[in-house]
Amino acid sequence: MAAVDDLQFQEFDDAENLLAVNHDATTISIGDSNENSKKQRKSFRNVPKDEDDDLLGNEESDKTELLAGQRKSAPFWTFEYYQTLFDVDTYQVLDRIKGSVLPIPGKNFVRLYIRSNPDLYGPFWICATLVFAIAISGNISNFLLHVGGPTYHYVPEFRKVTIAATAIYCYAWLVPLALWGFLMWRNSKVMNIVCYSFLEIVCVYGYSLFIYIPTAVLWIIPLEWLRWVSVVCAMCLSGSVLVLTFWPAVRDDQRRIAVATVSAIVILHALLAIGCKTYFFDPPEAGNQIQSPLPSTSNVTIKSASQKT
Repeated sequence: MAAVDDLQFQEFDDAENLLAVNHDATTISIGDSNENSKKQRKSFRNVPKDEDDDLLGNEESDKTELLAGQRKSAPFWTFEYYQTLFDVDTYQVLDRIKGSVLPIPGKNFVRLYIRSNPDLYGPFWICATLVFAIAISGNISNFLLHVGGPTYHYVPEFRKVTIAATAIYCYAWLVPLALWGFLMWRNSKVMNIVCYSFLEIVCVYGYSLFIYIPTAVLWIIPLEWLRWVSVVCAMCLSGSVLVLTFWPAVRDDQRRIAVATVSAIVILHALLAIGCKTYFFDPPEAGNQIQSPLPSTSNVTIKSASQKT
């Protein structure tokens, strides 16, 4: 019976009564530990998240993302190597085009759209479309400007396609190459500078040119003020994408070098837009118009002599 009594439940006095009898007694409250753990969980859940850090990230998040996305790349002379550069779906391209047309202040275009999967599909076709849009719109604008003239004969100017392609593709490839080399050089001098890859810079420049495609179509309208308003708006939108992307990369450098770098990016971008508008859409010189040949003096003399006889 004694063993059975030992197995029965017994009631113990409260902690307060035990402490009143023995002040050296030690008590443990299980409920308090549970409540503390709950409070810790609640406090952990209530920690605010910075949306900018989630979208922009930091160096550790960028390295983690890059290491997680590493995959075995094929040699550059194989078809598989270039196939990965065009491995992008339509939704990604449309999303990046929206981001280039409507830039978000304080958001980095590379980290927000490009870094997960940089591509050449969008930049290549955007540049190709812009070439034909500028060349065709320039021919149509020239035709509408001189149609109805007694001495004007329309001749398609196919050389505009070659000139537009040379200017746009050189800008979309050589400027990113120079900027990538400059960032690599400054990164060796200043450790805090963020250095983008060459493919990421080409993506930024390629997608930033999309806004000029509808702008080139608007340039067909023979209104000079409308052309200048449209080109200024396009420069502000596309230029803001470049500034918001590359200013965080150089702002930790010397102040003078950082401002000079961003200024050079904006000036080159403005020169491309103003140069295309001025060359392809301004009225041509009078010498380019085909005029009817005037009768020569010998023909007039022969006709007068035949009339006298």
